[in-house]
Amino acid sequence: MIETVGLTKKYGSFTALKDLNLSISEGTVYGFVGQNGAGKSTTFQIIATLLTPSNGTAYVDGINIMEEPEKVRRIIGYMPDFFGVYDQFKTSEYLDFYGASYGLSVKERSEMIPQLLELVNLSKKHDSYVDLLSRGMKQRLCLARSLIHDPKVLILDEPASGLDPRARIEMREILKELKTMGKTIIISSHILPELAEMCDEIGVIDNGELVATGSVNDIQLKLQEQKVLIVNVARDMDRTIQFLEDDPDVLNIQRGPNGSIQFGFKGSEEDQESLIKKAVHANIPLLTIRQLETNLEDVFMEITKGVGEA
Repeated sequence: MIETVGLTKKYGSFTALKDLNLSISEGTVYGFVGQNGAGKSTTFQIIATLLTPSNGTAYVDGINIMEEPEKVRRIIGYMPDFFGVYDQFKTSEYLDFYGASYGLSVKERSEMIPQLLELVNLSKKHDSYVDLLSRGMKQRLCLARSLIHDPKVLILDEPASGLDPRARIEMREILKELKTMGKTIIISSHILPELAEMCDEIGVIDNGELVATGSVNDIQLKLQEQKVLIVNVARDMDRTIQFLEDDPDVLNIQRGPNGSIQFGFKGSEEDQESLIKKAVHANIPLLTIRQLETNLEDVFMEITKGVGEA
């Protein structure tokens, strides 16, 4: 549904985006992760036909953004990281204005607007003036605005930026609902755990370059040179540690609370299975063994470590 081919954007000697190649399938929720200035907004503005690339191009549903930008705009909904609202409008009038701008008939607008207000939990605010809405409500209204023409693709640049925890949860639930509706969504955010929960795939961009892409689990597996395992024993802590020290795949053993031991393990799944069997045969009083999960922040920090340094 979205494809970029060698997408590059330069401002004089500064390269904001370098040779970006993305391929996002229909119905996918794709998370775009990166620090401020990494190139996320530049990418989104190019795909939304608001910025012309220096080199390369992009396709939305097979349509070239450079050759047929008007067609692209009909099938995308774009929510920028900073947006303005017309304060003198009521929420329903605000959506009606944008619906008319997209050429929707009065009948179509009258049917669509109540549905959108319900989707973004603003039905009770249909007669409220925009300037009286909270920031979270304005964010949701802007999302509704981007949906007024029922686009196939949503481009959401930091939709939860500046929201309090409750408003972020509300936004996340709305995006989950849009996902079930089959929308293709590309979304950027600094709230990395929420991206991991919502997205089918993520891409990590740093200094204008895509440094990793794939599912969260795939990226974690590629990065992890060793697993981190935690075992709990009923007793014999010292004997268990001695047992682990004798295994060549075990590294960096650390005592933890409540009879737990944490250690790195560089072996394969078969090696891990063998270690457990050896522990049973050696009468090690194992209660539990589990792998410590790497979260998305860990992944991001590891991927971008040293990238772009001189």
